Amino acid sequence: MVIPMRTYVAKPAEVERSWYVVDASEYNLGRLATRLATVLRGKHKPTFTPHVDTGDFVVVVNASSVNLTGAKLEQKSYHRYSGYKGGLKSIVASTVREEDPERMIVEAVKGMLPKNRLSRQIIKKLKVYGGAEHPHTAQNPQPFPNVL
Repeated sequence: MVIPMRTYVAKPAEVERSWYVVDASEYNLGRLATRLATVLRGKHKPTFTPHVDTGDFVVVVNASSVNLTGAKLEQKSYHRYSGYKGGLKSIVASTVREEDPERMIVEAVKGMLPKNRLSRQIIKKLKVYGGAEHPHTAQNPQPFPNVL
């Protein structure tokens, strides 16, 4: 007699969330973004369910000193489009790092998440700060897990 295996499906009320803090100055932008996307989606947990938000909260500090390899500081550009003719604005990565360093990490992580309603919910658990200080000490964030 063969006993069928049961698949576990996480329910949103049963999900336990942890808080993690990571120092962005220790990582390259792309490698950091893949690890953040994995933890935000919850793929590092055995209870991962694709259609349920099972991920954890992540606080990123020192976003202004994230590493960019090669000549990306001068060559990589960030775009935004207003929807009107001539409304495409392009900014070089070095300018973005000075003016809005959080944007670099948020856009890199957002590009690695699925493009659906769940990803818009997931990205809200990412808290990015340009400096070393963050207001989430009450949540007692743990060091970032080595998921890869």
